[in-house]
Amino acid sequence: MPWHARLHLDYQKEAARTVARFRHDGPLRILQSLYPEGDTVCHNVLVHPPGGLVGGDTLDIDIEAADGSHGLITTPGASRFYRSEGELALQRTRIRLAAGARLEWLPLEAICYSGCQAENRLNIEVEPGAELIGWDVTALGLPNANQPFERGTYLQHIEVPGVWLERGRIDAADHRLLQSPLGLGGHRCMASLFFVAGSPMARARRDALLAQARELLDAHGLQDSAGATSPHPEVVVLRVLTPVVEPAMKLLRQVWLAWRNELWQLSAAMPRIWAT
Repeated sequence: MPWHARLHLDYQKEAARTVARFRHDGPLRILQSLYPEGDTVCHNVLVHPPGGLVGGDTLDIDIEAADGSHGLITTPGASRFYRSEGELALQRTRIRLAAGARLEWLPLEAICYSGCQAENRLNIEVEPGAELIGWDVTALGLPNANQPFERGTYLQHIEVPGVWLERGRIDAADHRLLQSPLGLGGHRCMASLFFVAGSPMARARRDALLAQARELLDAHGLQDSAGATSPHPEVVVLRVLTPVVEPAMKLLRQVWLAWRNELWQLSAAMPRIWAT
């Protein structure tokens, strides 16, 4: 039987502490709130016990953050879109930030198994004064396990309504897209790190974020398959293509830490689950 799981996560600031409350239906939930940085930032781990989606499954994730709250969300492992007999596997994430809220959306990678029919949609609404750092990482197949992405399709949709839209469909049969230097150039990991503000950023602030990202990607030797841009005064994006997930994730984590220090004067605080 297909799963239709739903989760609503709500961050509120109560006194000096960010508090997370959630409701769920089906196998999708949040673990205990952690405060490794003190009461201001609430760390949560989003858990989907089945571990992946097959054709017909749907995950709906709704996240809201109120004025003054600051949430950080990650996952304990990769999401997985498994082989389908024809039905769509769908994950929809909607994030809404009130003025003065901050959120860090940092799930681990989504793995597209050969034969999947999958869509991963992320919609972000940020009011003036609110800010978000997030990333999206996709792996096509498992190259190190000799399980290439030979069949199936994957649609990725990231949108800040009226501000920024990234939407692309990967078809395993589209060899020109997968192999051409004008497409993925043989790479099988696509990753994006983005900062979204609710109002236009000062030029100096955007330039500082771009400079940090470019300096770090140069140090990784990824100049030929990565780049940082600002497609809109409210958005800064770092995009990366690599053969496998690990170098992309290493770069994204370094830039994320640099950005949160630049933007919010917060020191490095890796989610505890990443160390396990």
